[in-house]
Amino acid sequence: MMSAIFSFRARSLPLVVCIGILVTYGLQPVAWSQTLAMPTGDPILVIEGEIENTNVDGEAHFDREMLEALGTVEIVTNTPWYTGAATFEGVPLARLMEHVGATGTEIEAIALNDYRTTIPISDFAEFGAILAMKRDGADMPIRDKGPLFIIYPYDSNPDLSAQKYYSRSVWQLSRIKVM
Repeated sequence: MMSAIFSFRARSLPLVVCIGILVTYGLQPVAWSQTLAMPTGDPILVIEGEIENTNVDGEAHFDREMLEALGTVEIVTNTPWYTGAATFEGVPLARLMEHVGATGTEIEAIALNDYRTTIPISDFAEFGAILAMKRDGADMPIRDKGPLFIIYPYDSNPDLSAQKYYSRSVWQLSRIKVM
């Protein structure tokens, strides 16, 4: 019996060492490709390009409910577009990129009016940018920069209160291309 326990432990040692290395160095496991759930409502966002997880012809289509299911956070910040601080609620963009298995280094954000800008994906984790769906507790309608608006926590870092980041804050966002 003792030899059976020792034999099991000896064979398990490489696995334990590998797990220890992953934990020690903070390495993340490789994301596995998966099929995303299908939207049940009208899609409000399409993500294409260098992504692993899709649901419609190699793209990731999301309705509001699917985005909200990823978990939302709030940012209270001043912006050039509203008087006084506003509370924005939405999905952390880093989480959204992880969910679709983004493998690129930047995105092209495209608005309903075809405004386009390029944003480094590193911005999302570094600054905590979100895909806002609500402002001051209410869904954002198209006529008021909705339904989706890329928001940075401008008040959290003086560097963010600059045209460089304001131009990355796409409102009426409808499509993201991961590159």
